[in-house]
Amino acid sequence: MTKTCRELVEIYLEKDHPENPEKLTFTGVGERDVYNITAPFEDEGELVIAGRVEARDTEHSEVYFFVNRDGVWTPREGAPVLELQDPFVTRIAGELVLGGVEIFPHPTEEGALGWRTGFYKGSSVKTLQPFFKGPDGMKDLRLAELKDESVAVLTRPQGEKGGRGKIGFAHLPSLKELTIDVVEEAPLLDGQFAEGEWGGANELHLLRNGLLGVLGHIASFDEEGNRHYYPMVFALEPETGKHSEIQLIAIRDDFLAGASKRPDLVDVVFSGGLVRKMDGTADFYAGISDAEAHKITINDPFNQFEK
Repeated sequence: MTKTCRELVEIYLEKDHPENPEKLTFTGVGERDVYNITAPFEDEGELVIAGRVEARDTEHSEVYFFVNRDGVWTPREGAPVLELQDPFVTRIAGELVLGGVEIFPHPTEEGALGWRTGFYKGSSVKTLQPFFKGPDGMKDLRLAELKDESVAVLTRPQGEKGGRGKIGFAHLPSLKELTIDVVEEAPLLDGQFAEGEWGGANELHLLRNGLLGVLGHIASFDEEGNRHYYPMVFALEPETGKHSEIQLIAIRDDFLAGASKRPDLVDVVFSGGLVRKMDGTADFYAGISDAEAHKITINDPFNQFEK
């Protein structure tokens, strides 16, 4: 049976709690918030975080690239600023691939916004150039290079096919085969989200045994209309599309107290990225309550799938 968010939380509460909660400090963006960050990634010999930069009263955001200067994350000199939300990064065919959500005026609903996932690639942050846009209305489109240099595509259709949002999967020989049709026709993974709940992939990890470790989120509304977002993981077999059950890796109470963009977003943890470490733990980076960026140390959730 597909487990609800509430059931997954009950299972999670029986596990060991994460350690070392930390709120990341950002500067150089005025009074705007920085949230929904990536994990740090290496670029030209330096660790960089991409983050969503946004005023508290708007959805119009920019993605900045930050570097750590004496414990404070500062905009990187010479780096581009992109009109995107919710950045993510990976590497395919030796190139840096960065994506995020583009927003635009809705084509039929006056005053409303539409969205899609836009992708950039280049040898470094400074050389990023756009190369693909996903279907209108789709967030959480993710790519990963597999052991044989083929490409995994995780999608998140909504509406008639996906309801509030379900995860689909396609397997391509190379990035050159990526098209709108491929994304729209990707079969959905079975049994992941209960009725009325939704989720998506945030970051993909190629595991040592060839499985794909998926860091994502699962979400629901409560009776008052408040949103509840939980970070989760599962493993996917690229050749067959078979996958493990969703497991939560944290809840909002594991992080430090902080600000919220709106009252209905207090219980939102949006998975940013995971840095796996040799000691069996992982640093988990997340957007908190659509207003801040935090980090905690957890047991590496992908170790179980590599045994």
